[in-house]
Amino acid sequence: MKARLADIAAHADVSEATVSRVLNDKPGVAEATREAVLTSLDILGYDRPSRLRRKTADLVGLIVPELTNPIFPAFAQIIETALARHQFTPVLCTQTPGGVHEDEYVQMLLDRGVAGIIYVSGQHADVTTDPERYTSLRERELPIVLVNGYQEGIDAPFISNDDVASMELALTHLVQLGHTQIGLAVGPERFVPVIRKIDGFRTSMRTLLGREHVDELIERTMFSVEGGDTAAARLIEKGCTAVVCGSDLMALGAIRAARRVGKQVPADFSVVGYDDSPLIAFTDPPLTTVRQSVQAMAEAAVRALLDEIAGEPAPRAEYVFRPELVVRASTGAAPGR
Repeated sequence: MKARLADIAAHADVSEATVSRVLNDKPGVAEATREAVLTSLDILGYDRPSRLRRKTADLVGLIVPELTNPIFPAFAQIIETALARHQFTPVLCTQTPGGVHEDEYVQMLLDRGVAGIIYVSGQHADVTTDPERYTSLRERELPIVLVNGYQEGIDAPFISNDDVASMELALTHLVQLGHTQIGLAVGPERFVPVIRKIDGFRTSMRTLLGREHVDELIERTMFSVEGGDTAAARLIEKGCTAVVCGSDLMALGAIRAARRVGKQVPADFSVVGYDDSPLIAFTDPPLTTVRQSVQAMAEAAVRALLDEIAGEPAPRAEYVFRPELVVRASTGAAPGR
């Protein structure tokens, strides 16, 4: 039912102008007056505007990228389980190319009065996007937590994997195996984790091999099997004997590219993945990879969000989790060693 300002104003004993300010969520209205207007709205049987509806305290939004990369379902499952243990119901929102945009999902979640939102590798990971979409939510005092991506000026806790340490682990392993021509295959450089991986790659190549100029060994492509295939093919042409990939799916593409030109993995070409996605241990060959601390990161994200919802905000910082190198059969001694 559409609200009549005069009826609400009379019931709440305020002016129609004050009612209008409350209904449009404008500042400058005392909290007691605002509550009186909203109570009158409820008593008179009028529908509140969506942005002023009571929160459904048991709903939490969970926004993740496409589920074709197994690491994102892994995050989602752990987060959902942790929320359920605390009597919260997750609302899973999956972004796909050409599908529903993150901002559209957020509006849907706001309409349903969620108590908070957890983002995994969302728009916050893209340095070209406007952080206002997050600052506006915080201005509304909606609790949010952002996983794997960092932007200054957003009043929220961040949970990240240590991408620089990931490169150090992978490159140390390959250098110990005798590799000196090592490539890096990553996604577009507008993403924070990619920027950090490239920085870590450059630093480790300099400290481990004394190489100052390695940009020709960095291939920026897509986070997919096809992207890894394309990047590895180029690196093999440049004489690389090993590649570190930005995801496990890219690593599978790199193995495919090596085999296509007659190289054996790992006898002729070593491949390191990233994530340690489910089932990666059972590929051919089983994949050496850098394991994200998915369990710990997901549980930390839930814990931070619950603290925010309870009015006990976590310190405003980026919580960085150290990864682990899992050595399997896709890496071996450099050819000739």
